[in-house]
Amino acid sequence: MDLNISFLQRLLSNITRGKGYRHHEVAAQASSLSQLASACEALMQRGGEAHLVLKAQQALSHYAGLEEAEKHAFFSLLAEQYSARPQAIHDAYEAYRQQESNAHLQRLFQACEPRRQDLLRRLNQCPGGTYELVRMRADLLGMLRQDPALAPLDADFAHLFSSWFNRGFLVLESIDWNTPAAILEKIIRYEAVHEIRDWSDLRRRLDPDDRRCYAFFHPATGDEPLIFVEVALCRGIPGSIQGILGGGDEVAPQDADTAVFYSISNCQAGLKGISFGNFLIKQVVQELKRDLPGLRNFVTLSPVPGFAGWLDARRQADQCRLDMEQAARLDAGDWADDEAARAALRPDLQGLLAHYLVEEKHRNGQPLDPVARFHLGNGASLHRINWLADTSAKGLRQSHGLMVNYLYEPDKIEQHQEAFSREGAVACTAELRREARHAQPLLNVAAAV
Repeated sequence: MDLNISFLQRLLSNITRGKGYRHHEVAAQASSLSQLASACEALMQRGGEAHLVLKAQQALSHYAGLEEAEKHAFFSLLAEQYSARPQAIHDAYEAYRQQESNAHLQRLFQACEPRRQDLLRRLNQCPGGTYELVRMRADLLGMLRQDPALAPLDADFAHLFSSWFNRGFLVLESIDWNTPAAILEKIIRYEAVHEIRDWSDLRRRLDPDDRRCYAFFHPATGDEPLIFVEVALCRGIPGSIQGILGGGDEVAPQDADTAVFYSISNCQAGLKGISFGNFLIKQVVQELKRDLPGLRNFVTLSPVPGFAGWLDARRQADQCRLDMEQAARLDAGDWADDEAARAALRPDLQGLLAHYLVEEKHRNGQPLDPVARFHLGNGASLHRINWLADTSAKGLRQSHGLMVNYLYEPDKIEQHQEAFSREGAVACTAELRREARHAQPLLNVAAAV
């Protein structure tokens, strides 16, 4: 295969055209990239295990030193020159057509597999290779929108990762204040729902007896968590995140009847689309039931990140008619501090949120809201809307302060999950459906999504 410097220069020139790169800079980048390309080609040749490990280490080391344009060129190289070979596919198919044997079918499967999948497997052989490939895919995902031609390469990453990170390899660990600092620092960094401001804030979430935190790890990624969930033990189902994050009013674990999953954070951008949350919640429920048999309710206290944007788009398109005075207060942004404004807005906002969660769908039948897709897809039901449950700037901005409890009932999870998967059915309470009907007079035109 021709992996010469001129080919790489052409790739880089196409990518960097118009960005002010000089010819000698492009040539230097191509030279750096050519070292990586040569290491990959050497890795694809036959050799002993020690040889392959060395070449994989060299290739990943070269990749780590690339600039963004060089990484883009490398991904283009993999997409173009490490694809399946058409003639091999034609020959294998013709052999299978002549004789439909398992041997010929296996040959056809092998011919259809892109060479880049074998390259990724070989890169994975060196120590630390798995995590470096996860980081590599994170780089790739950042370029997909601008260059859709890289999508087949991403499909190869996703195909391999779904095997490498399946449930059988995941290890559930309890995180507490005595967990090594290197891991606790990552919990602070990766928290994606409610920012952990400092070590004192982290201690309030981990140290009290009524708090739990669990994370999935993978043997090949060391102390890098894949996903973690923060849990508060309570009496009754809470309707506000302020009390949970602020601490105080500690509950003895044996007196708690409710476990609240109030923050679930995916840690590795390169594992987007690889599902861990479903396994994590189910296993954590089992762990908590075993340790605390008095627990009766397993719920979330979840944000609704898409609600405010959806409502604003509806209003801009004249598809939602709030009372003029209410609309003006909502736009002004100071309504949450005004008791009369809160009372006036509450029925309409709660009804609109119920409608948004129960009725608004993508063309593929999935709920618009990403958090709703996650929990409903995992077998939860919509249990309750909580008014002004998150009065932080972020909470008011993304959902006008509203939050949702999703209920996980261990004996109904599979039933809900199956109905959602097959029919897109949203399991929810009768009260929520009544609230959704309240919004109908406000919505004069169905949204096109």
